[in-house]
Amino acid sequence: MALVNSKKMFEQAYKNGYAIGAFNVNNMEIVQGITEACKEENAPVILQVSKGARAYANHTYLVKLVEAAVIECPDIPVVLHLDHGPDFETCKSCIDGGFTSVMIDYSSHPLEENIEETAKVVEYAHKYNVTVEGELGTLAGIEDEVSHAVGSYTRPEDVEKFVKGTGVDSLAIAIGTSHGAYKFKPEQCTRNAQGILVPPALRFDILKEVSKRLPNFPIVLHGSSSVPQNYVKMINENGGKMPNAIGVPEEQLREAAKLSVCKINIDSDLRLAMTGTIRQFFNEHPDKFDPREYLKPARANIKELVRHKLRDVLGCAGKADECK
Repeated sequence: MALVNSKKMFEQAYKNGYAIGAFNVNNMEIVQGITEACKEENAPVILQVSKGARAYANHTYLVKLVEAAVIECPDIPVVLHLDHGPDFETCKSCIDGGFTSVMIDYSSHPLEENIEETAKVVEYAHKYNVTVEGELGTLAGIEDEVSHAVGSYTRPEDVEKFVKGTGVDSLAIAIGTSHGAYKFKPEQCTRNAQGILVPPALRFDILKEVSKRLPNFPIVLHGSSSVPQNYVKMINENGGKMPNAIGVPEEQLREAAKLSVCKINIDSDLRLAMTGTIRQFFNEHPDKFDPREYLKPARANIKELVRHKLRDVLGCAGKADECK
């Protein structure tokens, strides 16, 4: 099937208590690992591209990689989404270039400016049957070119005005997630009996209040990688230095998916799986130099990571048919 927008996916996800995985892509192996997992699990998927990914891999290459995945996985619905579009022109370029969904992130601007810019994107996108995600509140952390030293929670009292004033199809909110692999500082966490850092709980009170004010409206969580400790350990044991890297507990993400969260963004976990695998390969095979030999196991570990997310975290395994 051809690329689709996110409208039907979110309708089904909201109604049935699961979330669609939105996985960031940068190269062929990442695209293959994600979509092969979705094909085997019969799961819908959102492949999202950041401004940084477009600068790295080139818009055309990324679109063609995703189109190739659609050909290879014809039975699963696939959305091609712009992640953190910084302005109208970037969103317009992606819409004109074949994307089926875009995000305009004007959340660091005053509310009225955010509404004005987002509405402008919505007006253009809807002419081409492209869905639009907006954002209220800001996430701390660093991911590609998105960087905020301090985050701010979404104000529930703003969401109705924002959605009504913009016409967006989904809304990203800030309830305690953050970008990158260091989502929480050690001083924000407690330690369990094994000495492992335990992060603070997400602000489900904000999520529930937003859901009350926006009934049946799809909510999005950014910065939702769980930072698998097996890959952090793999990196550190093979020359890396990632002390105190910690992510969002998967059980909290599953709970969010049962509520109004219909899209959960995952990027850092893919990077950790790829980097850990490659570091281990180089450490164990210092004589090897063929990229295919280390990218193949990296792709395989990305695939298994995504399969786990689809089944055990997002709850969207087996849901491809109802999202078409």
